[in-house]
Amino acid sequence: MSKWIELEGAVNVRDLGGLPTADGGAIRPGALLRSDNLQDLTPADVHRLVTDLGLRNVVDLRSEAEVNLTGPGPLTDVPTVTIHHLSLFTEGGRFTDVEADSLDTDKILPWQSRQEAGPESDRSVGHYLGYLADRPDSVVGALRVVPGGTSIVHCAAGKDRTGVVVAFALHVAGVPREEIVADYAATGERLEAILARLRSSPVYAQDLDSRPADTHMPHPQTMEKFLAVIDERYDGPLGWLERHGWTDEDTAALRATLRVDLGRFRNR
Repeated sequence: MSKWIELEGAVNVRDLGGLPTADGGAIRPGALLRSDNLQDLTPADVHRLVTDLGLRNVVDLRSEAEVNLTGPGPLTDVPTVTIHHLSLFTEGGRFTDVEADSLDTDKILPWQSRQEAGPESDRSVGHYLGYLADRPDSVVGALRVVPGGTSIVHCAAGKDRTGVVVAFALHVAGVPREEIVADYAATGERLEAILARLRSSPVYAQDLDSRPADTHMPHPQTMEKFLAVIDERYDGPLGWLERHGWTDEDTAALRATLRVDLGRFRNR
């Protein structure tokens, strides 16, 4: 199973290393991390990620509004780390600091314009399909970052947007479906702490408080339904990626980075 990374300024951080692949291998430890928002990292957290774990790339899936309203995080000041801002929403333009201070945050979070009718799992699946429809360039771009060195993928909670991108990465690497679903659901173990963090931010607090807590839970059936739709419409995540410019070379590079043959270690 993936390994939790305990930090002071983020609560949903884990190393996906150790997840099994269908051919008997595993995801390489330290290659791909996932997280909630990284704005509150302490100096000790930065040292842990950059010096101890060798972090080189941050894939930030938040909208431009979120980034501008919360301000730059501490990793933006680390010269060896590259920030890749790849929003999964269509963007209406950038906010200056002055504009951000005057905005009504109850109206500018991009997911608030999505359809909210129907069962919760169906709404979430609709959101996830919306990411693919709105920003296929960002999904493909995020996966192309990973071969460039130890990478962390994050959004606000590290659940929905991060869950979609990580699910696609794990699928390409050969991780079985049930393991992908289990990793998605694992965020639920930290949900209380995640919601407490986000409620401390004026950017997210009102939106979170407007919905029941259970609507934030990453239920396994949500990811199962989402991937089933991708199977039906595109012959799986790899089929969707190939329709949006993903190449055999991209697949080879991602697999070379993420996969490790456990037999090499057992035979030493």
